[in-house]
Amino acid sequence: MLVAKAQDLTPALSAVIIANLPSLNPKNPSKTPMRAYLLSSLSFLRPLSSPQLRFFRPLIHRSALPRFTPSFSRHRCFSSPLFSSTQVSFVDEKERGEEEDKWDSSNNENEAFAFEDGGGVFAGEDMKHLAAPVIEVKELEELPEQWRRSKLAWLCKELPAHKAGTLVRILNAQRKWLKQEEATYLAVHCMRIRENETGFKVYKWMMQQHWYRFDFALATKLADYMGKEGKFTKCRDIFDDIINQGRVPSESTFHILIVAYLSAPIQGCLDEACGIYNRMIQLGGYQPRLSLHNSLFRALLSKPGGSSKYYLKQAEFIFHNLETCGLEIQKDIYVGLIWLHSYQDTVDKERIKSLRKMMREAGLEEGTEVLLSILRACSKEGDVNEAERTWIKLLDSDGGIPSQAFVYKMEVYAKVGEITKSLEVFRKMQKHLGSASVAAYHKIIEVLCKSDQMELAESLMKEFIESGKKPLMPSYIELTDMYLKFSLHDKLESTFLECLEKCRPNRTIFNIYLNSLVKVGNLGKAEEIFNHMRGNVTVGVNAKSCNTILYGYLSSGDILRAEKIYDLMCEKKYEIESPLMEKLEYVLSLSRKEVKKPVSLKLSKEQREALVGLLLGGLRIDSDEERKNHMIRFEFNQDSVVHSVLKRHIHDQYHEWLHPSSKLIAGDDTPHKFSTISHSYFGFYADQFFPKGQPVIPKLIHRWLSPIVLAYWYMYSGYRTSSGDILLKLKGSSEGVEKVVKTLKAKSLNCRVKRKGRVFWLGFLRTDSMWFWKLVEPYILDELKDILMAGSGTTDDSAIESRGINFDSASDSEENTCSD
Repeated sequence: MLVAKAQDLTPALSAVIIANLPSLNPKNPSKTPMRAYLLSSLSFLRPLSSPQLRFFRPLIHRSALPRFTPSFSRHRCFSSPLFSSTQVSFVDEKERGEEEDKWDSSNNENEAFAFEDGGGVFAGEDMKHLAAPVIEVKELEELPEQWRRSKLAWLCKELPAHKAGTLVRILNAQRKWLKQEEATYLAVHCMRIRENETGFKVYKWMMQQHWYRFDFALATKLADYMGKEGKFTKCRDIFDDIINQGRVPSESTFHILIVAYLSAPIQGCLDEACGIYNRMIQLGGYQPRLSLHNSLFRALLSKPGGSSKYYLKQAEFIFHNLETCGLEIQKDIYVGLIWLHSYQDTVDKERIKSLRKMMREAGLEEGTEVLLSILRACSKEGDVNEAERTWIKLLDSDGGIPSQAFVYKMEVYAKVGEITKSLEVFRKMQKHLGSASVAAYHKIIEVLCKSDQMELAESLMKEFIESGKKPLMPSYIELTDMYLKFSLHDKLESTFLECLEKCRPNRTIFNIYLNSLVKVGNLGKAEEIFNHMRGNVTVGVNAKSCNTILYGYLSSGDILRAEKIYDLMCEKKYEIESPLMEKLEYVLSLSRKEVKKPVSLKLSKEQREALVGLLLGGLRIDSDEERKNHMIRFEFNQDSVVHSVLKRHIHDQYHEWLHPSSKLIAGDDTPHKFSTISHSYFGFYADQFFPKGQPVIPKLIHRWLSPIVLAYWYMYSGYRTSSGDILLKLKGSSEGVEKVVKTLKAKSLNCRVKRKGRVFWLGFLRTDSMWFWKLVEPYILDELKDILMAGSGTTDDSAIESRGINFDSASDSEENTCSD
């Protein structure tokens, strides 16, 4: 393999290359002129096989392509695909929203599926065996003019050494003579010497020229190289180009792009891989390799059960394809599918039964994982008989009884009201395993509290605390809820205070305590707690909190304070309970001419500015086909400390706009994904930021970059580096980025710009970061100031995207055209 690069092709090096390539070595080097050396050194770009594809126009009309049902795309890491992801939906938003509201204390839904061979992406091994079209490109010596050959040879040497901005300027300077043939030669040359980034830049430059003719073979080869290097954004970019030309990508491009997505540790890539897989079958008509089926199926099960269960339809689709193609179905596929079914809210017993039958017919034994899945399904249905039979099989198995099995058996008995047996199972677990798990303590305390077994619940709670296991919060919530039910307000208060000493504050338990204070008439203390909740972003207030304190004020006749809470609810657009509204209308009619209607939907000034900042940071707006109604999709990084605080604040701030499936019932644990209702009010923002469904930087952005906008942009998609510098992520065109930079400079904020793939990074370095921080600090959430403050040496560990961004060093993807 040749390792030499184009920029090193001096005459002396050319001779070395020729000497080592017998097929290219001239018989009489002494008679070879200097120009021949250079041409010979580049002639190894000739394809090894005869040309199979020539330049052509698209032959497939769009009407011949399969039609897909239009739908909002749930996950989009990058560009929006031309077609909908498929008929196989990934996640039911309503199911997800309701599930996120529950405490996940007993079902162990945080545990991932255990593969027998450890899992992994194995489809990558098949990439080298995939057929791809061969590109036909003329040799240098076949070009008609000597000056053209010399200039092309110079470009082959020069381009790989330059960054994107300089490369484009060099190519622009050659527009008078550089046409399709020469540009294709340049791109192919870059790929042959493994300068694929440069080849991609040449390809994108070609597309902008008036003479450009789509070359399927070139696009396929370049997409495959990008995907093999793990650069799925560029691979997807070319993939979309192929589809936009009315062509169906080759099997190799589908396969490689899916593997690239599966190999990336970035949120949303799994859903993109599923979409490409489905289109590979439905649009391309291809039969994926066995390794690709298995790799995607394994990826679906690599997440905890609580997240993986939403991929059941996709998993069934893969299983169906394995069956219809007559491919081998491995044991992990059967076991994994049963595992997914057992996590569903409504378990399909017949499907599980049929899968077990298929396993037996295939000669596969049911292991511990299958039996555990059966127990999990029984715990949801309260099927005691099946649970007992499964338990006996677990006792006879070699692997022993997992701790989860005890929890599921406890839940089975609790479903049918046999509380004593649940407690017996808990004690047997302690005896058998030496100690009970956290999930077991959560479940038994929940069961005892709901069955009003107060003394036993308190005894086990004390035992739980002494064990040193955590988290304790779910059990504290169950206890205080039970005390509220029996009006044991003193016990409730002492338990609440004890909880605050041992656990992180939680809105649910604060609401229970607030309700207790209102019921006993201690409104002074209730007001103090309510104000504390409002001032603590981690806790916050919601409609339930406001209705509780409003009930207290109305019951005590404190009209002035009731009006203040009413005004707050109007501002937050919280729904007022109907019995309270009847009292309010009478009270307010005595002091006001008109009663406000808190249900009217209109964004406040802070909501508008925050929304602009979030949109700059990558927030998405989905529009219907006619672009009349628009939905904002909020998505936060589960692993980010900053996002864990920000998501609760945003959820509260846009509470009145949220879709019913995204509203919290219990008030605890804000989901990392939620959306607004579909509404025409968001049309202005959709037209400005997503005029054609793709993210752009608005032309009027210079008018909107207020300190609040910058603060929310920073909190949502900004990072602080280990050296204390501040980075902001931005997607859009170079012209739009340049406008943002000029606007910031007008505010005395200097920054440098670096491009990485489709993303621009704005870097506020050293003293510039301090000026930026002084501007946005008043609008940064208090809990985040220590994490985001400029100049500090700590960073958010989840900021994977920003790693490797170095403004002091050059890279192939850097673009300084917008920097100062």
